[in-house]
Amino acid sequence: MTALSSPGAAQQPALPPEVTARWQARFRAPRVSLPDWALDAPQRNVYSSDLSGVVEQYAWDRDTGEHRKITDRPNGTLIATLSPDGETIWWFADTDGDEFGVWMTQPFGGGPDAVAVDEVEPAYPAGLEVGRTLVAIGRSTDDGSELWLAPADGSPRVIYRHADPASVDALTRDDALLVVSHSEHGDPRYPALRVLRTADTTEDSPAVVAEKWDGEGRGLHALEFGPLPDDRRLLVGHERRGREELLIWDVEADTETEIVLDLPGDVTAGFYPDGSALLVGHDHAARSEIYRYDLATGALEKLETPPGVVRGATARPDGTVELAWSSAELPPVIRRADGPVVLAVADEEPPAAYPVEDRWVPGPGGDIHALVVRPEGPPPYATAFLVHGGPEAADDDSYRARRAAYVDAGYAVVHVNYRGSTGYGSVWRDALTGRPGLTELEDVAAVYDALLAEGFLDRERALLTGGSWGGFLTLLGLGTQPERWAAGIAEVPVADYLAAYEDEMEGLRAYDRALFGGSPEEVRDVYVRSSPITYVDAVAAPVLVVAGANDPRCPIRQIDNYLGRLEELGKEHEVYRFDAGHGSLVIEETIRQVEVALAFALKHVKP
Repeated sequence: MTALSSPGAAQQPALPPEVTARWQARFRAPRVSLPDWALDAPQRNVYSSDLSGVVEQYAWDRDTGEHRKITDRPNGTLIATLSPDGETIWWFADTDGDEFGVWMTQPFGGGPDAVAVDEVEPAYPAGLEVGRTLVAIGRSTDDGSELWLAPADGSPRVIYRHADPASVDALTRDDALLVVSHSEHGDPRYPALRVLRTADTTEDSPAVVAEKWDGEGRGLHALEFGPLPDDRRLLVGHERRGREELLIWDVEADTETEIVLDLPGDVTAGFYPDGSALLVGHDHAARSEIYRYDLATGALEKLETPPGVVRGATARPDGTVELAWSSAELPPVIRRADGPVVLAVADEEPPAAYPVEDRWVPGPGGDIHALVVRPEGPPPYATAFLVHGGPEAADDDSYRARRAAYVDAGYAVVHVNYRGSTGYGSVWRDALTGRPGLTELEDVAAVYDALLAEGFLDRERALLTGGSWGGFLTLLGLGTQPERWAAGIAEVPVADYLAAYEDEMEGLRAYDRALFGGSPEEVRDVYVRSSPITYVDAVAAPVLVVAGANDPRCPIRQIDNYLGRLEELGKEHEVYRFDAGHGSLVIEETIRQVEVALAFALKHVKP
């Protein structure tokens, strides 16, 4: 085994200096998130940026033009929001990327940080709603979920406790009603909603205003309450017709209106600030677009954006729409829908990347959507299958520095939106239930075979790689499809599912129980069948494992179990460890990880 566990140990890939400089420039170019603004003070904003080389939180006063760095921590800070009056910034403080911590506050204009609510002990975050007179905080631990209310003029109190996942989701503008999502029915993938009256509710005597659940296999997602002072309209995402759609639920009258749009993909939305319309996001076939939906007339107006992906959008009080957009070729930009750039922190744009081509391939569960990128030269290509995590996620036509780095190195890249991916309907997303891992890999194999028959890829020069669930699929694929892969690179993977279940956060254990059909005590064979360590004897290709020491999602012990088996069996492998959690918010650390991955790929799979 080769161990690469320190920055100095990262192997430099055998690439020309100008190629290395190009792919690294894409990572180093500072990026910003879509600004979040205070409801009653929209000139006050917070956003994330890696301008300092680490993802941190920033305050932006649009009246003065001042930008101020809010947080400064060795492993970065991922989450922040504003109080409605814009006076207070809330940010989440974990430890070295372990996602376990407490909410902190800081004055918008600067000043000392303070623990927001002393009584709420450290936990994994499970929602935060900051109101005008109270705050609702969700926390998750190994004991389950606990939801708190902290009134400005009273003592914080627990209002809900349960062994299964729950979260605080939405608060009315007058702080009178709180919506929580829960999985008391036993499946956190399909949450139910409960509306509570904040003034009266306690843990022992919840003041329930209304409840809604669509039944087994149909989740409900509270998006937000209407923005008017006494608004009781709750915007809800549902999937009654097999895809993500919208309804408006008047929670006091307990009436609902479904919003049926003639759009083929999944939709989500938020209210315009005057409450008269919805800003609708539509995702379909790896691309997205945005619309304005008039609630009075039902008119749907498309807001023009270039082909690509809108990662987030918001309607401002003046009616303008701001969005975060990118494409596979062009880097992210925060701009208004009508064109002007809203926020930029980079002195110059990073290098352009490469366009993606669509492939639709027949598979065992239906047509599979794949995206491919060609390097220079004719096929067949040395090919890297970059499989996404999640599994409830998807690869798309957005700017990806890691994808472009593989293409710079001479590889074709293939993304497979396997069964389990979002954006292709509920049936597709849920098809891996009871047989996770093996189901997705059937789709990867179908795309592999189609590209092989097409002459796109070279069978002797195909590698499999991914992070998180994609890392799990990589290790599982190396063991169950050894004839297909010349090398594998698994980043922060599930490697030994039984041990992973024991050590991971409780919210993920609940998700696994729903996905596998029970706990390991109840359906042990299902976990064993889907666990990469079960098939480690069959691994024939060299494998690189990248692991985070503080990872709460894919914990280090179960990775060490897998590495130990590779060592016992004399299988060729390398490991790179880093001191953070489920990935890194430090840009130079990310670059080191890509350096190690490319060096490993170039060593074993020649472009």
